[in-house]
Amino acid sequence: MTARQAQPSIPAQPSIEEQAATLSTLQPVYSTLVREFVIEAPPNPVDEAFSPSAESVEHAVQWFQQVDAQIQVHQLRQFLQTTPLATEAVLRHLLLHHMQKPSKSSSDRDKTDFLLVQYFSLCAPSGLEDSDVDLEYVAQVLEPVLGPLQPKLPAWLNPLENILHTAANCRRLSELLHSGTLEQGRKLKTDNAARYFDPSAMVAFARFSFIIRRTFFRLMQDDLNAIQDGLRELERRGVTTIDCRRAQFSAEEPTSRLRMICQSWKVMFHAEYSSGQPLRMLVDLRAAVDDALQNGGRKLTRTAAAPAKSHGAQK
Repeated sequence: MTARQAQPSIPAQPSIEEQAATLSTLQPVYSTLVREFVIEAPPNPVDEAFSPSAESVEHAVQWFQQVDAQIQVHQLRQFLQTTPLATEAVLRHLLLHHMQKPSKSSSDRDKTDFLLVQYFSLCAPSGLEDSDVDLEYVAQVLEPVLGPLQPKLPAWLNPLENILHTAANCRRLSELLHSGTLEQGRKLKTDNAARYFDPSAMVAFARFSFIIRRTFFRLMQDDLNAIQDGLRELERRGVTTIDCRRAQFSAEEPTSRLRMICQSWKVMFHAEYSSGQPLRMLVDLRAAVDDALQNGGRKLTRTAAAPAKSHGAQK
């Protein structure tokens, strides 16, 4: 596939008016990003006095690119998943902004990949079943940014279906993290970076990432619920501390504190979709609670049996 074929189906050279509209829409978002992540940059040139012209737009584009170079993918993800500024129009213009760049970095690719999924998630119905998320439907939802398409899964993306099948069979978050599905998807993307911006490829990756993210959050929620149920059961048995060193907590961690941590994790993990250290802690914490439930049960049995033996000896 040639470099020209790998370009998205949107106009490569938008008009001055179109560029100005995109920059004006993104101005509040980028100004907030600069403040929130303490990014060093001069004042945003797209202000109340901004008048679209070739010179002013070029100056503004340079400012946005300067900020882009300093914004990490995880920062953009965190911001857009927690701010009310992330409307359909903003996400659409963010996608156009990144895809219309004549030269795209790996960071632009990763941001585009996240933005496509975020846009699809915002525009798709909340009750959508995974079985309804086929290529045609995803292409239809993404049409405002990718243009009309008749998508067909490229042969080099056939492994995506096997990865999705493996993820669907995972019953716990630990299984998903250890299955390597997240890493396999990323590797397929990076190994074929030159072909990522083919429209059919972007549709396929958006579908893949959407389903994987759904699976991830479902398993994460199951783990959090299992931990909280386990903590309640332990407290019912009179257990108020458990050994959580494997999850980087103390050897006698209070169950009340663990319940508060789980509540805060519910918020944090919805803003951070990754396989980083906090998720490993969540997986290890569930294992620690499971161990405490099993060991606690055996201890209670032995404790209950001890008095009977002593009573028998006194007779």
